[in-house]
Amino acid sequence: MYLKPYHNQDLSKSSFLITGGAGFIGSNLVQYLLKYGAAKVRVLDNLSTGFLKNIQEFESNPAFEFIQGDIRDADTCLTACKDIDYVSHQAALGSVPRSVNDPSTTSQVNIEGFLNMLIAVKDQQVKRIVYAASSSTYGDSKELPKTEDRIGTPLSPYAVTKLVNELYADVFRKTYGTDSIGLRYFNVFGPNQDPEGAYAAVIPLFMKAALAGLPPVINGDGSQTRDFTFIENVIQANIKALLFTGNSPHSIYNVACSERISLNQLWASIKELNGTDPGQTYGPSRTGDIHDSLADISRIRHDLDYEPLFDVKKGLQYTLNWMRNKF
Repeated sequence: MYLKPYHNQDLSKSSFLITGGAGFIGSNLVQYLLKYGAAKVRVLDNLSTGFLKNIQEFESNPAFEFIQGDIRDADTCLTACKDIDYVSHQAALGSVPRSVNDPSTTSQVNIEGFLNMLIAVKDQQVKRIVYAASSSTYGDSKELPKTEDRIGTPLSPYAVTKLVNELYADVFRKTYGTDSIGLRYFNVFGPNQDPEGAYAAVIPLFMKAALAGLPPVINGDGSQTRDFTFIENVIQANIKALLFTGNSPHSIYNVACSERISLNQLWASIKELNGTDPGQTYGPSRTGDIHDSLADISRIRHDLDYEPLFDVKKGLQYTLNWMRNKF
């Protein structure tokens, strides 16, 4: 992965902070930045959903630094941002079902933690913060494809927190001049995504089942559709957003492939790639879930020269091979 650079600058002159850097997306960002010679890559993670195994290979790199800490602590955020040029804010409590079960903790991490980071970025005069926004912000809007300026009403506590992030970032941009870009992720998947736990995402769950020869549980009737997006596309978007020269013409961008498949089609593709058919079972629909999702990515294509290089099938094959070797 990351054979193609997505930047033109000399990274040896820049320092980066990745919050949630031991997690799925964060650790992939760390990998990219160190691969291309960043002067400093500092990770801040409390390891609640991230794993040391995701960053162990970087420990011997002199440019790498790890801080075990929580974004809910304002002083920790301030310390982590010291002498940093760019912040990639990936730390969050993800999962719609988790937020339905525990809205309080989701709010504390995703809203209060995000606000702490914005204040730290402002006070430490960081050049730019790029943060993980979410397609869940589109809520009950039935419009397809989803365009950045047209959202509905949030359907879950998680979606509320991600919308509040965008509002706070906009206020800080207007009030303090804080340079920020939010990336609305659409169902990201790929290496380092955890297939274990109650809140594992659908693709690692399906792959885990396929590799074990077991039928997965598909929530609902499987007709719901998603714009699944391979991790390298997401890293490309992050790098281009972080290193965009000048002020971004927009502050929010969709990050996706702009193609959608149903959960039934997804499972059929994984079975085909794995060469097995253990069947499937169907369960109840999940509270707070939308039925269909598809991104309009014309804005990020135009402004940041983003172009997804991995379609779903290519990404699924790469991820399945990775899971075979890891689990």
